[in-house]
Order: sequence, then C-alpha cells, then structure tokens
Amino acid sequence: MTAGILTASTVAALIGPPLFHEHLLRAGMSATASELEHVEQAYNEASFVSLGVALVIAVLCALGVTWYVAGRLTRPLAVLTTAAHEMGQGNYAARATVSDAGPELSSLAEAFNGMAGRLGDAERTRRRLVGDVAHEMRTPVATLAAYLDGLDDKVVEWDEPTAALFRSNIERLTRLCDDMSAVSRAEEGHLELRRGSVPVRELIESAEREARPGFTAKGVWLELGSCVDARVVADAERVGQVLTNLLTNALRHTPAGGEVIMSAARAGADVQLVVQDTGEGLGPDQLTHVFERFYRGDAARTRDARGSGVGLTIARAIAEAHGGRLTVTSPGSGHGATFTLSLQAAA
Repeated sequence: MTAGILTASTVAALIGPPLFHEHLLRAGMSATASELEHVEQAYNEASFVSLGVALVIAVLCALGVTWYVAGRLTRPLAVLTTAAHEMGQGNYAARATVSDAGPELSSLAEAFNGMAGRLGDAERTRRRLVGDVAHEMRTPVATLAAYLDGLDDKVVEWDEPTAALFRSNIERLTRLCDDMSAVSRAEEGHLELRRGSVPVRELIESAEREARPGFTAKGVWLELGSCVDARVVADAERVGQVLTNLLTNALRHTPAGGEVIMSAARAGADVQLVVQDTGEGLGPDQLTHVFERFYRGDAARTRDARGSGVGLTIARAIAEAHGGRLTVTSPGSGHGATFTLSLQAAA
C-alpha cells in the first residue's frame, strides 16, 4: 500500500505540471505572462490538496478493507487453530464451525471436520482393538496359568489330555498373532499379489470343493448357482482365501437344514462373486460394523472359539488390494445375508 501511494504521488508530481503548462501554451497564453505563473501555482496547490485528500481517503479505505478482510480470515483461522489444539490434546470430538468466511475457508473447515471424524473413528477402533485383543488372549492365558499352578501344586498330572489342552491354547494364541499380522499387512497395503487372468468358474469350484466337507458335516446345503463364463484379473490364491472365508462365515451362521448359494455374474466392467445364505442375517446396525476387526454382534452371531474375528476384515482388505469391493446386504435378522465380491473382469 505504501509503495502504491509513493508511486502515485511521484507520477502526479512529475507528469502533471509539465502537461498542464503545455496545454496553457497551446491555449495561446504567453510563456512570460504573470497569469501563467499564477495559474500554474493554483494548479499545483489544487493538485497537492486533492492528491493529499485522495491519499488520506485511500489510506482510510485500505485500512477499513484490510481490517474487514483480516477479521474474516483471522476469526475462522482462530477457530480452526483452537479445534486443532483440542484434537492435539486428544479431544477428537472437537469441530470447527466456520460461517461467512468464504468458500475456501469453509471447504477447509469441512475437510478438517471430516479428518477429525475419521481420527475419532480410528481412535475408537484402536481402543476397541486393544480391549478385544486383551479379551481374546485372556481366556487361553488364564487356562494355561491355571493348569501350570495345578501342575506346580501336584493337583494336575502331565498326561495326554493336559498336553492336548496346552497345545490347543498355544495354537489359539499363535493363530491370533498370525491373524493380527495378516490383517495389519492387508490394511496397510503390504499384501503380495500375483495377478493373472483367472477363470471365474475355476475360483468358484475350487472354493466349493474346499468347503464342501464342512457343509456336509453340519447338514447345510451348498449349491453352485449360475456362473458367468468370464475371467478376472486377480491373485487366484488370495481370491480363494476370500471365498473360503465367506463360505466359512456363511456356514457358521446358517443352521442345519439351511442353504448357501454361490454364484457369479457380470456387472458392467466387473464380475460379481456372490455368497448368499439363509442364516441368521444382519440387522441395520450390524451391517455397518461387520467388516471391523473383532466385531461382535448379538449373541447369535458370537463367533466360535476357532475364529479370531478378523476374517471378514482380511477379506475386505484383499478385495480392496485388487481394486475391487466386498459388500454385504441383508433383509434383517433371521433372513440371511448376501456377500458380494466385485473384481475387474479381464479383457
């Protein structure tokens, strides 16, 4: 602003008087006339006063505009700073409410609030994860500790049943560690994928053969529905892992006499592999959490001791690593569930 004022004053002082003098001469006024000197003096004084008044008004206007603009910027920035400080202190419920601050700062506030919401969700998930891992480990550790005390006190003998119990609980702890490592690698995008063009029917039939004995033993009917004649770009082993997990999950939550149907169909540029069961189903609140690690629904969906509760989490991460999606729908509790794996079709 100061540079502009100085520039305007200098230009007016250098160009104005000579230009006015030239016009007087063109108008026929003698260069030696005393009137010429008086007129030029009047012009210079009028110019100086006018320029001075204009500069004062310009400065006042500039200060007013600066104060207004600075206020519109500093107030929302102060709100954002306060909210960021609260988040730094662990208050993930902090939000920045910005109004009448222009589209740029409003967009920034919306992005900040979105980030705060995601961080809050991540923190809640982390706390729940810590609690769930502790819960998963508590039972086998407590069992092993009790039997060790019994062995020390000579109350329990080291025999085959005791050894089998130790092996079972150690395997459970090992499986939990392996699953946690797998889900961490999957969610961080560190899964190694060997992509290729794989026939969809081959994936479906391979998963069906592996799962068939368990279905037969429980008395649940496993049916292969329609299967599109197509290929997908995928890691056959990883996709097989997803399908096996979906079938195992469907078997776990489908009572004897129920039915599970596995099929595949084209959907635009994708192929959808579908596992549909007639089991317990999912309520609206469960649909939003079913892919979370260690998620527990109601008592009817509590997993058995063989699972660690991260299978669906790993399955979704594998799907996303392929650039695909894993989704679930259900009409409601008691009406079954449908899991859909969408993968890119091969050209």
